[in-house]
Amino acid sequence: MAIGRPVAGMIAPNYLTTFVHEVEDLLERIETAILALESSPGDAELINQLFRAFHTLKGSAGVAGVTPIASFTHHVETAMDRVRGGQVGLTPPLVSAVLASKDHVAQLLAAALAGTACDPATGAALVARLEALTAATTTAAPAAPPGAPAGELSIDYLVRFAPRARPDPGDALDLDPDALIRSLDELGACTVLSPVTLVPDDDGRIAEWRFLVTTSRGEDAIHDAFIFVAGAGELELERGMSLFLPDAPTPDAPLTQAPAAPPPEPAPPAQRRASATPDATVRVSSDRLDYLVKLIGELVITQSRLQQAHSLHPTAEMAAPVESFERLIAELRDGVLGLRMVPIGTMFTRFQRLIRDLSGELDKEVELVTAGDDTELDKTVIDQLGDAVVHILRNSMDHGLESPDAREAAGKPRRGTLRLSAAHEGTHVVITISDDGRGIDLAAVRRKAEAQGLIAPGEAVSDQDTIALITRPGFSTAAVVTQLSGRGVGMDVVKKSVEALRGTLAITSTAGAGTTIRLRLPLTLAIIDGLLVEIDRDRYIVPMASVTENLELSAADRHANNGRNVVALRGELVPYIRLREVFEMAAPGHDLEKVVVVDVDGQRVGLVVDRVVGSHQTVIQPLGRFYRGVELFSGTTIMGDGRVAMILDLAGTVRSGGGRHEPAPSQLKGLS
Repeated sequence: MAIGRPVAGMIAPNYLTTFVHEVEDLLERIETAILALESSPGDAELINQLFRAFHTLKGSAGVAGVTPIASFTHHVETAMDRVRGGQVGLTPPLVSAVLASKDHVAQLLAAALAGTACDPATGAALVARLEALTAATTTAAPAAPPGAPAGELSIDYLVRFAPRARPDPGDALDLDPDALIRSLDELGACTVLSPVTLVPDDDGRIAEWRFLVTTSRGEDAIHDAFIFVAGAGELELERGMSLFLPDAPTPDAPLTQAPAAPPPEPAPPAQRRASATPDATVRVSSDRLDYLVKLIGELVITQSRLQQAHSLHPTAEMAAPVESFERLIAELRDGVLGLRMVPIGTMFTRFQRLIRDLSGELDKEVELVTAGDDTELDKTVIDQLGDAVVHILRNSMDHGLESPDAREAAGKPRRGTLRLSAAHEGTHVVITISDDGRGIDLAAVRRKAEAQGLIAPGEAVSDQDTIALITRPGFSTAAVVTQLSGRGVGMDVVKKSVEALRGTLAITSTAGAGTTIRLRLPLTLAIIDGLLVEIDRDRYIVPMASVTENLELSAADRHANNGRNVVALRGELVPYIRLREVFEMAAPGHDLEKVVVVDVDGQRVGLVVDRVVGSHQTVIQPLGRFYRGVELFSGTTIMGDGRVAMILDLAGTVRSGGGRHEPAPSQLKGLS
């Protein structure tokens, strides 16, 4: 169903962003509720939540003037009302139809924003599908007002009531908002669109009350609800049909006073006055947060310069302010970065739908179990991580989990289990994806690797190094290329995505028992605590979260252990890499060097430097285009004296340094 112009021209500008965000939130809530209902089809509260979400979605679209969404959602709401009334059951085909309807609403929103139209046949087919599954036709819409497009809805009313303030401020209005809302509720459904308050502003005016009333009893019934307060204000009604006209809202029309977003679930009348107060949360554009983080980064650099200047020219008067400034900047930094932290459950939720769809496509029975949904992570990290987790889940579904018959033959439950969890580990978050499937076939991996020339026939390769081969570009053990796998880009994409986020990837597998993949990621990508080190006159930053301890390395130590690049640490030999050699510096170095021991993929490795300067609050700046192919560095930072220091990419540094020494660090695990 086409609309006359883009949404931006139909909605008041200050309401456009609110409307789009509200629709997205409602769609996410709908998907979560319907998937939960599939496991608990008789849960009355979930059914009510689903019905209210569709009702609110229809009302919001009606107020905004987005006819296609309002018209289509009316039919879905009718179907859910029959489920809510117990007239039909929530069957798996109906669940699929509701999910398809949710997807169609998202398409209608995208089309409206682009000023285009969706194929009306798609919506009509879904409506017919819903009608067939609920064994009833949708309720006929009341006749449209003169001039309205044929077939549009006219069951919603925008109700505006402007209370009059008394001449004497102390003379309270004789109004009972709760009783009024109850009366409107009895007509069908009432959604409060603006605060219902009796408090005058500085000019003695009281804010207009706005309601969206859905009823089949006509305008007279709404006037009757206001009969006892008719003398206390002015009442205006606008039929929902006129709201759907493409050219109805204009800059001078009353709707330019954008209503607040309707509450997702209408509260009981006794609670509505409390909920009418300003919301405790505020929606802020991510661009604004990014700009704020950028300013904080500049403040951190300025604070570093101030601190260095004070250390070079100390004065008693400046000591306390400099120290206080440093403390305040640290608190401000943590506070601003905290604004970008969101629960990782926002990402987990959408995977329920993915698993459901893939289960039907692959004819497998799979249950997704999540844990740690409230673990918080930087929104930027979550946004960039989604595709990587999708690749892992798809691989687990296609390669890892067996068919129900194969599982039963192996003595396993027919239903496979995918576990997705998140937990904090210091300044990192670890996301774990595990399955109880067949595990990785190491023999098949080895045969494929030999065929591609990655390893020589008969070459001794550990199980862990064999598993690591599946992350190589173009590597796949699938015999047939399908829509899900076989092209060798899945785990390669995962590895690159995780490393781009300065994280690490670890894979373990047990034949017949399943596979576990751990993604270890930093909490934020903006500002980190680093350890400042020097090699010759160059400075580098080692992420402090990976540093375990520092050691001294003398000339005698370098010639111990048969010339191998290892250092003894409490009875264990830890491999080390001399960064001077990795960076190909000609100077021989000092007799006494420092070893910074770091944790990389669960393995301790030493980085040999000339000096350890100390901790440094590091604002991460992106690499220039000439350095983007260099895996040694993940970014840069500006020091207090204006010099630039490179931030080490520890995984890339270990890979680059491992080939320069015998034995390589990866071959020294377990030496003692």
